[in-house]
Amino acid sequence: MFVPWYRVRSLQDWFMPLDGCPECGYPYEREPGYFLMSIFAVNYGVGAMLGLILYLVFEYGFRLPIWLTLVLTVTPIPIFNVWFARHSKALFIAFDLFFDPHDRDEGDGDQPVASAPKRPKLDPVSPH
Repeated sequence: MFVPWYRVRSLQDWFMPLDGCPECGYPYEREPGYFLMSIFAVNYGVGAMLGLILYLVFEYGFRLPIWLTLVLTVTPIPIFNVWFARHSKALFIAFDLFFDPHDRDEGDGDQPVASAPKRPKLDPVSPH
C-alpha cells in the first residue's frame, strides 16, 4: 500500500503511536500494557534470531576471530530493535486481529447487535 508523503510521521513521533487507524478508526491499544508482548516476544525474538543468524554466518561462513565476530554480531542488534519496534507493534496488532477479530455478532433481528466502538477519524500529520 502506498503511503503519501504527507502521511509520513516525523522522527519526533517515532515512539508515540497513534490512538487508532487514521482510515478506519480501529483502536490500536485495548488496555494498558497491550504492547508488552509485542516488545518482549516479537521485537526481542526477531532481534535474537537476527543475532543468531549473524553469529552463524560470521563464525562458520567467514571464520573471523571471536572478538570481531562478537562485535559484528552485537552492534547491529540494538539498532535493529529500535528500528523494528513500530513494525513489531503492527505485527502484534495483525496477529491479535487475526486470532481475535472484532466482528459484529450475529443478532436474531430484534436485539441490538454488539460491535467494536467506533472512534473518530484521525487527521493526518501536517508537514512542517
